[in-house]
Amino acid sequence: MIIQNRLFIYLLLLPLTCFSQEQNNNSAAQTTLQAQKAEAIVTRGIDAVGGNNYLNVRTVVGRGLFTAYQEGMSQLPAKFVDYIVYPDKERTEFTSSGIRTIQTNSGEKGWVYDGANKTLNDMKPAQIEEFRRGMRTSMENLLHGWWRKEGATLSYVGRREAGLARRNETVRLTYPDGFWIEYEFGAKDGIPAKVIYKHSRKKADSDEMEEVTEEDRLAQPITIDGITAPFVIDHFINGAQTSRINYESIEYNRALADSLFSKPESIKSLK
Repeated sequence: MIIQNRLFIYLLLLPLTCFSQEQNNNSAAQTTLQAQKAEAIVTRGIDAVGGNNYLNVRTVVGRGLFTAYQEGMSQLPAKFVDYIVYPDKERTEFTSSGIRTIQTNSGEKGWVYDGANKTLNDMKPAQIEEFRRGMRTSMENLLHGWWRKEGATLSYVGRREAGLARRNETVRLTYPDGFWIEYEFGAKDGIPAKVIYKHSRKKADSDEMEEVTEEDRLAQPITIDGITAPFVIDHFINGAQTSRINYESIEYNRALADSLFSKPESIKSLK
């Protein structure tokens, strides 16, 4: 009798179990399809910016103007020279009103030269974290696939309006710690168009934390040596513009000495 009761209950539950398994299978299949679609969009994006020419870039030297914005108003622009060695070295020199400032990162270390105060210091942990976040959110990180080493996953978000008769395809990169970035590509040409992400930071006037949304809008793509890159990058925080990068020139695969990224022994030895 007990066996019969158990058999009866099993027969009642069997359709529910089969239905649940079918749902799980359908969900897994849908996830796989979405991931494949996202991968296809990224692959198209790589082709749009130069394919193997782009993937074979090892160093970048960019020159141009950096303009900060305050309350919607542009400030005086500063000249900059940016040296990059992929995947994790960068040195940026700013010159404004004859004063030179240098910010340099190499892996988990960094240093800053403040020309106004004539100081040379190691970067603070918060500055190192900001550089690390910049690497994580960069379009280069997505297109080169460096995110795979950190166990991030790629998914398809959908299409978004991007102006008059224009749409962008959107993919999302999600890291194991929950941090995510969304990347938009032109639906027609596959060109990278936008980067969006959220994170928490301390408020300027207190120790309270706030969530902010940051966004890079990529514009004026120009092709040099078979590689296409945006010559204008506008940065927004919570919808308000905070800066603009306007490149005047970009050089690829120029030899850069390791000493360029090493912290000098003193200000006098700074080059």
